[in-house]
Amino acid sequence: MSHETVLVWMLSMNREYGTEVGIPNRVQLGEAVFPIGKGKMRAQQSGFISTGMLMTQLLPVLMMRHRRVPRAKWVDQVTPNGKHWIDLVEDPNRPGRPKPPSIGYQLTFHNSLCGMAVTQGPASAVVNIGLGIKQLKVEPKGTSVQVYFESLSHKLTAHEISTIVGNPDEVVLKRLCMLLALKEAYIKAIGQPMGFDFSRLEFDIPNRRVSGDGNPLLGWEFRIFVAKLGVARGTQLKQEEYECVCAFYRGTPETTFLFHETPQLLENWVQFINIDQLMAVSNKLAA
Repeated sequence: MSHETVLVWMLSMNREYGTEVGIPNRVQLGEAVFPIGKGKMRAQQSGFISTGMLMTQLLPVLMMRHRRVPRAKWVDQVTPNGKHWIDLVEDPNRPGRPKPPSIGYQLTFHNSLCGMAVTQGPASAVVNIGLGIKQLKVEPKGTSVQVYFESLSHKLTAHEISTIVGNPDEVVLKRLCMLLALKEAYIKAIGQPMGFDFSRLEFDIPNRRVSGDGNPLLGWEFRIFVAKLGVARGTQLKQEEYECVCAFYRGTPETTFLFHETPQLLENWVQFINIDQLMAVSNKLAA
């Protein structure tokens, strides 16, 4: 992966795999793959965590194993506002060797889809990456699209609302989920908590503009794509669709929106795996 290349890993929870993982297993796994700061991990865990969260946290470890970098040869770093990057451990037998680029990543998961956005370069730059995922469905089940839209309209600006109302239900739902995924990706890229007021951001997609508190946000790249999954739930195979956005700050004079609407375009930078592929190598991740 070259400097400023963006890659995304998507993990499909394509079948039921138990709903919860208890704290003893969580701590044991944490000590194996994240040996630095394991005491902090113990202190932060209470009760149970979801399988989705656990699988998502394994993605950077899987990525480094895919690169054939042993776990002892890299360190997970984090900024005060929770942005992560990976540094390779210097080889004492090869002094003076140029430092490899840092690898920044952002994790997120929503329902049956876990994701990781990745880039590499200077540590100060690679942390400016975020990933937003929003499933195209109403919640709770049985709610009309109009009621669902109204329940989330407080996260939108008046202009954004005007681009949605008056359209068929499928268009309303798609545009709503795309806007929410865009805002989530940006908020995660800058390291803000999810309690951030979404209505402070405005995405004017037709005119390729984005602003925060009324001020233009320049230099950002937003990659927008759809993930379609076949998910086994009991004896039924259900189709799920997600609006996904990767946000990355490139520091250019403009803001860029890139739409990837075909599998061929996605193959260049998005890799899909499923839970069985991850579990097949899970016992080797600490090596």
